[in-house]
Amino acid sequence: MLDANLTQQLKAYMVNIREPIELVASLGDDAKSRELGELLNEIAALSDKVSVVAGSDKRVPSFLIRRTGTDIGVRFAGIPLGHEFTSLVLALLQVGGHPSREAQDLLEQVRNLDGDFAFETYFSLSCQNCPDVVQALNLMAVLNPRISHTAIDGGLFKDEVDSRKVMAVPTVFLNGEPFGQGRMELGGIVAKLDSGAEAKAAEKIKAKDPFEVLVIGGGPAGAASAIYAARKGIRTGVVAERFGGQVLDTMGIENFISVSHTEGPKLAAQLEQHVKDYDVDIMNLQRAEKLIPAKFEGGLHEVVLANGASLKSKTIILSTGARWRQMGVPGEDEYRNKGVAYCPHCDGPLFKGKRVAVIGGGNSGVEAAIDLAGIVAHVTLIEYDSDLRADAVLQRKLASLPNVKIITSALTTRVDGDGEKVSGLVYKDRNTGIEHDVALEGIFVQIGLVPNTEWLKDSIALSNRGEIEIDARGETSQPGIFAAGDATTVPYKQIVIAMGAGSTAALSAFDYLIRLPEPVAEAA
Repeated sequence: MLDANLTQQLKAYMVNIREPIELVASLGDDAKSRELGELLNEIAALSDKVSVVAGSDKRVPSFLIRRTGTDIGVRFAGIPLGHEFTSLVLALLQVGGHPSREAQDLLEQVRNLDGDFAFETYFSLSCQNCPDVVQALNLMAVLNPRISHTAIDGGLFKDEVDSRKVMAVPTVFLNGEPFGQGRMELGGIVAKLDSGAEAKAAEKIKAKDPFEVLVIGGGPAGAASAIYAARKGIRTGVVAERFGGQVLDTMGIENFISVSHTEGPKLAAQLEQHVKDYDVDIMNLQRAEKLIPAKFEGGLHEVVLANGASLKSKTIILSTGARWRQMGVPGEDEYRNKGVAYCPHCDGPLFKGKRVAVIGGGNSGVEAAIDLAGIVAHVTLIEYDSDLRADAVLQRKLASLPNVKIITSALTTRVDGDGEKVSGLVYKDRNTGIEHDVALEGIFVQIGLVPNTEWLKDSIALSNRGEIEIDARGETSQPGIFAAGDATTVPYKQIVIAMGAGSTAALSAFDYLIRLPEPVAEAA
C-alpha cells in the first residue's frame, strides 16, 4: 500500500510514539478490507509500539487507533490516504502520547468542555479542506474522554452518504445531528461548543495595546505584510477570519515561482508558520466588521470586530481577499451544499455516476469540467458569453471528452430541487430568449471572485466592482491605511502578486510611520 518514500516518512514520524497503541481492525472479505488490512500491517511493522488486533464495528472496513489499555482513540472508516494521510499520521502520534503543537490555552479549553460529544465527519480523499476538520476532531477525542470521533470516507460509504443526504464535504454530525459543513479549525469548533469562548476572546482582545501596523486578513498578502512589518521591529498584529484565506480552497499550485508544485493548505500552513517565526500577534477566527479611520493624520485607526471588541493601530493594512462569486439566482442559497457546490475537488467524488453542470467557461470552469468528467456520468458546461474564455489547451482537452456538453450564450436563471437536494437548473438562451430545463444532481459554480470589502464601503474609496482603490504604494484614500491583494484594484489576482503587494504595503506603512510628526493626543 505504501511506497518506499511514504514508508520512510512514516517510520521517521513513528519514533515519536510514546505509548503503545493498537490498530483495532474491522474487516470483511471485500477488496477494500484487504487493502486496509495490508496498510495496517505495514504500519505496525514500522514500530514495536504498534500492534494490529481484530475488532467489530458497524462500518466495514474501518479501524480504531486506541491507546493500549485505555478508551483513548479515534476511528477511521475507510482507507485514509490521499489528503488524509497526514490525518492518519497525526492520529497515530497523538493517540500514542505525542503532544500537540496547538496553543496550550486552546488545548485546555478542549479538556474542560462539559458534555458528551460523538462526532462523525464525512470526507473525500481528494478534499483539501477535510484534513483540518478531521485532525481537529481527532485531537479533541484524544484530549477529552467524553469526546469521540469517526472520520468516514464518503466515497466508500455511499449508501450512508445518500441516506444522510451528505452532498458536500467535510460534513460533520454531532450526536447524530448536523453540526457543520466546510473547513473548520480547532478554535472555531471549540467556540461553537463553549458558549463563553467568544466573550473570553473579546475581553482578551480589548486589553491589547495599540499596534503600529495592524493587518486585516491572513492570506498571502496579509502574511507578507505581517512578515515585512515585523522585520522592521515594529509592533505588528494580524486579524484573520481564517488564516490562509482563499488559498485554503486551492488545489494544485504550479505557478508559484521557485516551487514547481504545491497545494493550497500546505502553502497556507507554511505562510502561518513563517509569520509565527516573528513577533506577530495573530488573532485568528476573528471577523472585522467596521473600520473607523483616525480623525487626524498620526492618530489611531480603529477596527471593530464581530465579537464586539476593537483594536487600534497607527497604520492599517487591508488584505481581506475575495470569495467565490455566486450566481444570485433563485434556489442557489436554498440548495447550497445540497447539490450547489463551489469546490469540484472537494465535492466531486460525492457525485460519482451522476449528472452535473459547471457554470463558467473561464480557466476555473473548464478545469472543473475536465476533472469532473472523469468522475461523474455527464457534465454540462454553461457559459454566459458566446465563446469559452479558458486557455486554448484546456478547451481542446474539454472538447475531446465524450461525456461533456458545452452550452454558450446561456444565462442560468434558476436552480430547481425537491426540497432536499438539487434536481436541475433552468437557463435562458441569450440569442433566442427561450428557456431550457436541464435535469441533474449537482451544480458547480465557477464564475470568479468577489472582494470581501462590503464592511469598508463607508470608510474608504472603493471601485464600482467593490475593490479597494490603491496607488502604486498600496495607499488608500485614507492616510495611514494601506491595502494589498485580491481585495484591491491591482490587476491579475495571483498568489505571487498578492505577496508582492503585501510587501509593498508594509514597506509603505513603515515609511509612513517614520515620517510622522511627534505624537499628539487623540482628539476627543
